[in-house]
Amino acid sequence: MYSLFHFIHFIQPLIIPICFFSAWALIIIVAWSMWTAARDSLSTAQQMHQIPCTGCQYFTNDYHLKCTVRPCIANTEEAINCMDYQPKTNSLLY
Repeated sequence: MYSLFHFIHFIQPLIIPICFFSAWALIIIVAWSMWTAARDSLSTAQQMHQIPCTGCQYFTNDYHLKCTVRPCIANTEEAINCMDYQPKTNSLLY
């Protein structure tokens, strides 16, 4: 009991600085992870906007068959450099 009293008396001046630095470390870690998540989602969004499927004449806009030529890669990252891409020429036909 006597040693516990001395231990608490010894630790008491250190509790405030430890809590202070722990709180700031937690805030910095949360801010850093939010920044990283925003940066990663922005780069993913930029890459997804490079997919040309919606402007292709073979794109059907039907979830059963998205593309009549290459349905397995339609609206994926593999479709960015699709060799069968043909731009829509007449929007009234599609």
